[in-house]
Amino acid sequence: MDAQGRGRADDVDPADQWVLNPRTGEYELRLSPSAPESSVPGPRAAGPRASGRRTTAPGREVPPQRRRRAEPEVPVPGRRGRRPEKKKSRGKRVLLWTGGSMAFVVLVAGVGGYVYLKHLEGNVSTTDVGTAGSSSFKKDEAFNILIIGTDKRTGEGNEGYGDKGSAGHADTNILLHVAKDRSNATALSIPRDLIVDIPDCETTQEDGTKKVIPGTSGVRFNQSLGDLGRDAGCTMRTVAETTGIKPDHFMMADFNAVKTLTTAVDGVDVCVENAVDDPKSHLQLPAGESTVEGEQALAFVRTRHAFGNEGDLDRIKVQQQFLGSLMRKMASGDTLTSPTKLVKLAEAATKALTVDSAIGKVGTLKDIALELKKVPTKNITFTTVPVIDNPAEKVKATVVVNEAKGPQVFDMIRNDISFTEVEQKKKKEKAAVAARLKGEKSEPGEVRVRVMNGGAPAGSAQQELAYLQTQAGVSKSENAGNAPAEVAKTTLEYAPDQADQARALAEILGLSGAAMKPGESVTNAQGLPTMTLTLGKDFKGAGVKLDGSVKKPDLDTESTADQKLCAS
Repeated sequence: MDAQGRGRADDVDPADQWVLNPRTGEYELRLSPSAPESSVPGPRAAGPRASGRRTTAPGREVPPQRRRRAEPEVPVPGRRGRRPEKKKSRGKRVLLWTGGSMAFVVLVAGVGGYVYLKHLEGNVSTTDVGTAGSSSFKKDEAFNILIIGTDKRTGEGNEGYGDKGSAGHADTNILLHVAKDRSNATALSIPRDLIVDIPDCETTQEDGTKKVIPGTSGVRFNQSLGDLGRDAGCTMRTVAETTGIKPDHFMMADFNAVKTLTTAVDGVDVCVENAVDDPKSHLQLPAGESTVEGEQALAFVRTRHAFGNEGDLDRIKVQQQFLGSLMRKMASGDTLTSPTKLVKLAEAATKALTVDSAIGKVGTLKDIALELKKVPTKNITFTTVPVIDNPAEKVKATVVVNEAKGPQVFDMIRNDISFTEVEQKKKKEKAAVAARLKGEKSEPGEVRVRVMNGGAPAGSAQQELAYLQTQAGVSKSENAGNAPAEVAKTTLEYAPDQADQARALAEILGLSGAAMKPGESVTNAQGLPTMTLTLGKDFKGAGVKLDGSVKKPDLDTESTADQKLCAS
């Protein structure tokens, strides 16, 4: 190919070569005869084309395309890529998470073939966090991803942000929990000025050796990254230490991510109650709705002086509103039906990301995205760790966990409990669950049940059995040892003809209708049918009432991704 021909091929936008095949409902890569080499970004074969064959990847050759009879109604297909099923194209979501100085996006629909995916994979940086996270991503489990935005300055035009010479502290932090059934998700913001204890953490050095960095007490959360060479694994360990929730993976980006990603989607819609003119961040916006991208988008999520009390907690609220708007933009048909935008997003996202080694493959990132897209936007809750001013300070500069509310929030996430009402599921189950507690109840002495330990502290089954027999009058009870597997919630399984016994025991123990599991009975040593009470991790002690309903704490900061809010 001569120089002129190469120039024409290079001028072709990769996205423009993807065409929709109406017969299959999939996008296909169409390579024109004048540009037979793949214009998808990736390694180019060196040297001229030989023997009529074209090269698509190093060391790999494919035969020249055969001539086909024209089919006017269907574009001529080339190599086929992946595309979501035909009738759901507008429902396919690309989730973009960005806050302050961080951004995360994963392309839900596969846009290119193998070569392009490998190209994207080469854009992603990885960090070995060892035992701080999970060794692999599991599609059939709930998962927690710690999203970190650093204050590290990289790229042109970022001199006005962050600390000069910073190694990159944990400036903006969101713990994203995705429910096991994918019906909901919670994005928990962790203030950078939260006082925490940073545990000892093992880090992997550039030469591959391991180094343990000593922990420290009573310091700001943002020091869990950057200080003394701490990496994202140290931040993950700090989250686990503070909340009791272990992050499975992390994703991290710096200032440039906000600019490049918002530009890739042609801007994000924001709203402010009053006009903004902040000379420190250079943010200027009229009252009402505006569209921001690039430098202006970064200024919007970084400003501390335009909203509220000019503190970090108010900035977190604005960042959460920004995230909700951005997610709505990403889920819109205008974005999802544009191959050009999808390619730009894939490039910007992968170049912006640093992730743990376990999810460093682009195929794994795609799998995460496919799981994320299952969560309805209305059931994605943004909230913040409940905090109070640090009582040890006269001049208030830091915060500590609100012990009256914080543990409840952490428990809900740890136990995979939604902060939002999943309405359709609630309507289907509400009547049936409530009915389990209604009806006649047997006398305690007629209740026959075996007790098993399914995750409660050792000895709990025997302690509960003693309570039932000596204090509750359930004399026909027995200890059945350990359950086959651990469970989070205590359950009572019973056959339909044991419903009156089940209601009686539920009243004694304080079991909710959700804890009652109609099913089958088992036969005890005397050959008599017996219910099974399995004590879960929620078991609080013998005789302590078990209420399966959860009371959500009254939170000052909470919103969902489908709400359109104005910053104030």
